[in-house]
Amino acid sequence: MNTLRNNLLSNIYSPINNSLENVKDEISDLSKSYNNEKHLPFLSQLLEYSLNSSGKKLRPTLSLLSAGFGNQNLKTVEKLAAAVELLHIATLVHDDTVDDSNFRRGKATISNLWGDNSAVLIGDYIFAAAASLICETKSIYVIKRFSETIMELSVGELDQMYSTYSSDQTKEKYFKRIYKKTASLFTTASESGAILSNTDQRTINALKNFGYNLGMAFQIIDDILDFTGDSQKTGKPTSADLSKGTLTLPSIISIEKNPIENPIIQFLGDPSNNILLSKAIENASEKSNISEALKIAEQFCKTALNEIKFLPENSHKIALIDLVDYVLTRDK
Repeated sequence: MNTLRNNLLSNIYSPINNSLENVKDEISDLSKSYNNEKHLPFLSQLLEYSLNSSGKKLRPTLSLLSAGFGNQNLKTVEKLAAAVELLHIATLVHDDTVDDSNFRRGKATISNLWGDNSAVLIGDYIFAAAASLICETKSIYVIKRFSETIMELSVGELDQMYSTYSSDQTKEKYFKRIYKKTASLFTTASESGAILSNTDQRTINALKNFGYNLGMAFQIIDDILDFTGDSQKTGKPTSADLSKGTLTLPSIISIEKNPIENPIIQFLGDPSNNILLSKAIENASEKSNISEALKIAEQFCKTALNEIKFLPENSHKIALIDLVDYVLTRDK
């Protein structure tokens, strides 16, 4: 299975390998930018630790692939892709601090190692670095969308924070929240890549919608894996979200099917009761709830593929199709 998924990733990266390496170099240069500042050794250390990520770089990959349907300026698109990845990293640093998380993907968080104050400030620094890079695209619209996305990401996290331990959740509210906290960056990544390739408006709209639907599916699969995933692979405890009072799609499906005497609602009313927590997790994890959530993710993926059906057959389109498959079948 891992071999198949690695082959799928190789196929996805294939049309953009050189550009993706340039993006990694851009980020690496930032992490080393203070190496010669001997009076600021902590800053260099914090940057290198934050930016030394072994992640799949899906968001910059989406930007680079979306630029493959016009007369792209590679250097400009690479700046965009690097900015997108830096923005993603900055949000993770801040999210881990807000969530009081000690580990992400098995790696100790900045706040765990250096404290919340350092995490907030290094996150701010990376946000600013992303903003500086996005300005190099010289596209007012892309810069504006980038700024709006930062606001959307913040609102999404605030929405999640202030809705914990509340049973007043619906699919509609959930979809709005995950758009802001996750799919907004996927949307901006794909739309901006298309814009910077100077393609036509129909293609731009299609790739924007592709990014939206892919991002929605990505977060739903993430929320499913919170219940069904192997903690050794996901890098976080099983059912971590529900344990902290955050209702995701499987829990919401359960409540909508049975709003009376639902174990999840009972747990939300008495969150310190471990017996109720166990019953809530067992209920949310029921096969019918997971299956329904997966069907919704599959529908978002189907819509994403329909959006790009008319695009010319080239290596970038094939990679985008493979990217949908990768998101839908991921296990971590």
